Amino acid sequence: MKYGAHIIRILFLLLFVFLLIKVNVMLWLAFFAVSLIAALFFGRIYCGYICPMNTMMIPAAWLSKRLKIQTDKTPEWLKKGSFAWIALLISLALMLLSKRVLQINLPVLPLWLALSVLVTLRYKPEVFHNLICPFGALQKVFGRHARLSKNVDSDACIGCKRCEKVCPSRAIVVSGEKHKAKINTALCHQCTNCQQVCPTHAIKYGKTSV
Repeated sequence: MKYGAHIIRILFLLLFVFLLIKVNVMLWLAFFAVSLIAALFFGRIYCGYICPMNTMMIPAAWLSKRLKIQTDKTPEWLKKGSFAWIALLISLALMLLSKRVLQINLPVLPLWLALSVLVTLRYKPEVFHNLICPFGALQKVFGRHARLSKNVDSDACIGCKRCEKVCPSRAIVVSGEKHKAKINTALCHQCTNCQQVCPTHAIKYGKTSV
């Protein structure tokens, strides 16, 4: 399961690079648009398996921990939660204006890819995923009420918090009087990190509770 997810991510990363070389970024954006519709039913699978930024952030996060340069702090100016939407509007404006006015394709997507790596070298992945990424902002809206998502069997959960530590978007939190894990579908990337470390197999992918 773990290696299968990595293989899928690498294949989509290669596809992204191929489309960049062929100067066919619009095809990737169209693919992203389709993924928003998919998020309504299957959750944020784009973020977990397809997004090239997430794929590059995984080794960046590992490296930052090894070098001990990652911090637990989050910049105060990001906590308001509006930056991702502003970044989305600016990115769209730059892409449209550069194409129509300057007659060039501004490399907005590669710039975001580079920024995601640089941010993750300093901050935890959740900072970029939840507060900076303009594409994640849209995925969050469409995936909020997904028909299918990761769920926690509260009877099987022992509140060990192992799932918390491995979640790249802090979508799963152990809280409450009974110390049970709960997953925020809007933030969940539908990756298998939490399932892999759960000692009681309390986390499953299936129909979300109403």
